[in-house]
Amino acid sequence: MPIYEFRCEKCDQQFEVLVRGQEKVNCPECQDHRVERLLSVHATSNRSLQQLPMSCPPPSHGPCGTGCCRLP
Repeated sequence: MPIYEFRCEKCDQQFEVLVRGQEKVNCPECQDHRVERLLSVHATSNRSLQQLPMSCPPPSHGPCGTGCCRLP
């Protein structure tokens, strides 16, 4: 059962919901049903973070991804 991020089209509230099957989602702020599912990054454990290099590659290798110190 994944947790999804949503944005309400009526009040612009952003929120997360644990979605079970085809469950309908309503905004917790205004109770409106017109919500948009947002793209989000997946969660990761500390163990997988320890395997990542702690510094960015040289600029000649291009961008290194999300959270890079060279990205705006």
